[in-house]
Amino acid sequence: MTTVPQLLMNDGLSIPQLGLGVYKVADDLASDTVQVALEAGYRHVDTAALYENERGVGAGIARSGVPRDELFVATKVWNDRHGYDETLRAFDESLDKLGLDYVDLYLIHWPAPRQDRYVDTYRALESLKADGRARSIGVSNFHTHHLDRLLAETSVTPAINQIELHPELAQTELRRYDAAHGILTEAWSPLARGRLLDNASLATIGARYGKTPAQVVLRWHIELGNVVIPKSVTPARIRENLDVFDFALDAADHAAIALLDVGERTGKDPDTID
Repeated sequence: MTTVPQLLMNDGLSIPQLGLGVYKVADDLASDTVQVALEAGYRHVDTAALYENERGVGAGIARSGVPRDELFVATKVWNDRHGYDETLRAFDESLDKLGLDYVDLYLIHWPAPRQDRYVDTYRALESLKADGRARSIGVSNFHTHHLDRLLAETSVTPAINQIELHPELAQTELRRYDAAHGILTEAWSPLARGRLLDNASLATIGARYGKTPAQVVLRWHIELGNVVIPKSVTPARIRENLDVFDFALDAADHAAIALLDVGERTGKDPDTID
């Protein structure tokens, strides 16, 4: 069974560097998907209230038989639940659906800047961390200016900033900012929602190692120091995505992948989401 490296977060706790993302996985499918992943060796599952599959994720965890203390479970508060009290209520609902006593990571899903409530929302996360029900806390889709304000007005530095990140959107400046402030960068849409799977340059690199373009990209994330959460519901692909720890890219590979960075998102800019 593959052993996934652990990265140390700024709060002294660790996160498996590669996990399973479950965005757009139906609740009734999430249980089987999570169970397959855990049986394959995954120990990190990333969900969110928005995904409407926390109950299925929790069922898959329960069915797997993997001890809770071996798992890393993350979820997120959605934009319609911003604010201190509302975030606490949203967290209780997520915990109930997951069937867990705590989560390992709780994130603000988007800053929703026009609401101007993400600071109060994050203060609720600080409270959840203080009482141990969220072991670590962080944010998702935060630009540097959102983080600047959070760092100035709250007391706990986010452990994670989960952002859209892939070779076509390498997010170099934001990754540099995160690192300078002791924040780990986590990549969602790490394969650009499938746009990279037929890329000729990635295929050429992969052929040298007997790997697919997807595996090359996931290895690129690993070597950059990103936490990465590829999504799949196909058992063979779930296992394939984990099989990226037996090869290493060289400098020429990294240079070729750098040429793919065109600053193009698959999703929306965080400043425009409410």
